[in-house]
Amino acid sequence: MEPELTPSAAPSSAASSGPSPDRRVQLLAALEGVRPRLVEIADWIWSHPELGNREHGAAALLVEEARRRGFTVRTGVAGLATSFEAHRRVGRGGLRVGFLAEYDALPSLGHACGHNLIGAASLGAALALAEMEPAPDLDLFIYGTPAEETTGGKVNMADAGLFDHLDVAMICHPGYQNSIGGTSLATHPIQIEFFGRPAHAAAAPERGINALDALLFTFNALKAIKQHLRDDVRLPGIVVKGGEAPNIVPEYACGQFSVRAADVDYLENVVLAKVRAIAEAAALATGATVKYHHYENLYCEMRNNMALAAAFKANLESLGEQVNVLPPHQRGGSTDVGNVSHRVPTIHPHVAIGPATLRGHTAEFATAAGGPGGHKGMWNAAAAMALTTLELSGNPDLLTRVRSEFRATFPAAATAKA
Repeated sequence: MEPELTPSAAPSSAASSGPSPDRRVQLLAALEGVRPRLVEIADWIWSHPELGNREHGAAALLVEEARRRGFTVRTGVAGLATSFEAHRRVGRGGLRVGFLAEYDALPSLGHACGHNLIGAASLGAALALAEMEPAPDLDLFIYGTPAEETTGGKVNMADAGLFDHLDVAMICHPGYQNSIGGTSLATHPIQIEFFGRPAHAAAAPERGINALDALLFTFNALKAIKQHLRDDVRLPGIVVKGGEAPNIVPEYACGQFSVRAADVDYLENVVLAKVRAIAEAAALATGATVKYHHYENLYCEMRNNMALAAAFKANLESLGEQVNVLPPHQRGGSTDVGNVSHRVPTIHPHVAIGPATLRGHTAEFATAAGGPGGHKGMWNAAAAMALTTLELSGNPDLLTRVRSEFRATFPAAATAKA
């Protein structure tokens, strides 16, 4: 999901020296060699949009190409039918880098978030590094991660420990600008159900317990508490079920809410506690009973590793692109990449595929994702990720900065990885 982010004049981290000129030429030549195939793959996925957890064609296409290029592939990882993990050791092995591939589409709009380009770019970065001669010393991983737009396959995969062995993880999202930094909102999708008792709404309403009243009480109370929560909190919701007929007291009512905040700790310990308390108060006030559960995975906020992001910025700029640096607090939507970033040093930059007026989840964005602008952005993303990997593998100081930043941000996760 592309966040709506505003550029900042804030400087990036320490400057990147980049790979040596000879190695850079070799890498970009290798990427040029696979460019036609990457375009074919991106366009096929764009022309065959598949919703989350149904991306059988896209996943099979990426798996087939990875195997053809010498990667060992496991499919269906973390219990997800359209997920995969591909691994290839090049040179003597060494730095373990994971490239995250997405490929799910949106209902009606198709690839209006450009995930066809994400899958192809992540594949391309890994293939270019694997095709270099002489090969760098790397362990390359490509992860097929289903359903970013809905259930969040990366959450299942992170919970299964699939990323914990990595030194770094990268993914690059198409957008209206080249940018690094920023963040996303943590989200807890909660379903609240109320159970009452039916009765004739005109002849004997006193015999009923109105489950819809409890749900509407919840909606109104959530609006009231918003002023007592931080400004970053979001409490959108819908009525999924509100009754059968107006002359029957509703026996059952169901609402779904996408509760969000800037960080997962505040979300779970403060916001969700208030939401549950309101639902229980609504049940008590109306005589209904209440149940709640999260109907999709919980997304953590994105924590970009800025030492790694600064290297990506320099490498993308070396391709002739201008890159904006976003303030760390600048946020937009939510993404399951956030959960990966809490387990391993991760970046989630954006690359431009169209003009500054372009916005995700629109028909115009879908058109761009299937055209020349999309192809250019895909190549830029693959090249910048591959160049950053090559630099990281030969620059111990950069790797130390990446690891130090991660330890400072997530001391418990860093200790577990040690």
